[in-house]
Amino acid sequence: MAAPAAPSRTVLERFPAGGPRGSWPAEEFAAARRDQGIDAHVVMDLGSDQFLVVTNATH
Repeated sequence: MAAPAAPSRTVLERFPAGGPRGSWPAEEFAAARRDQGIDAHVVMDLGSDQFLVVTNATH
């Protein structure tokens, strides 16, 4: 039995995890995209130590 396919995502932008204290540039970027009607959210990529702003890929 095959495992279900992972959802396809598009990375809109990458931000370093070591930003200044109290600064949330990835969250601000995602919020601005949501204001434009794009379903964007932030995930942490532990391998690269970056916050990624992603959206589900459209077909």
